[in-house]
Amino acid sequence: MSTAASVPQGKVGTWKIDPVHSAVEFKVKHMMISNVKGNFTKFSGTLTYDESRPENSSAQAVIEVGSIDTRDAQRDAHLKSAEFLDAEKFPTITFQSTSVKATGAGRGVVEGNLTVHGVTRKVVLNVEGPTEPGKDPWGNTRVGATATTKISRKDFGLTWNAALETGGVLVGDEVTITLDMQFVQGA
Repeated sequence: MSTAASVPQGKVGTWKIDPVHSAVEFKVKHMMISNVKGNFTKFSGTLTYDESRPENSSAQAVIEVGSIDTRDAQRDAHLKSAEFLDAEKFPTITFQSTSVKATGAGRGVVEGNLTVHGVTRKVVLNVEGPTEPGKDPWGNTRVGATATTKISRKDFGLTWNAALETGGVLVGDEVTITLDMQFVQGA
């Protein structure tokens, strides 16, 4: 049985990402006609959440570039190569929050520094959550949240592309990132 009443309210807690119940996904336009989606399968991070003063909260995450998966081994190898993410030289993507702001019931904005391909830029994540805490069958307390943002590949030095005969380019510049996170308290 999981109820919010079973967890003390107004408490500051440290939560770790549960990677088995979370997802780091992205999508980008391919040939200017459809989106290609992918995800990273190895990542970690923490959330320090102050329920009564969300502005005192913070989040950080590390994503292993080599864990990229777009369901196409050849494309994954190209994305890991020096033409794109250069996983050998830049093995991780990192995020560190700089501010957190509640914008309504169950909604917020997290600003922070995203480092991709050795380039750090400020990004804004629109967040739904965190959810009310709940206990799992093993006695762990969990919360969930979803965050989204859009970035420009070019802002991070990811400029490889190919012109199409019909006009346009093979890979779009705008990348939509979606984080579906489940966190375990004090794990």
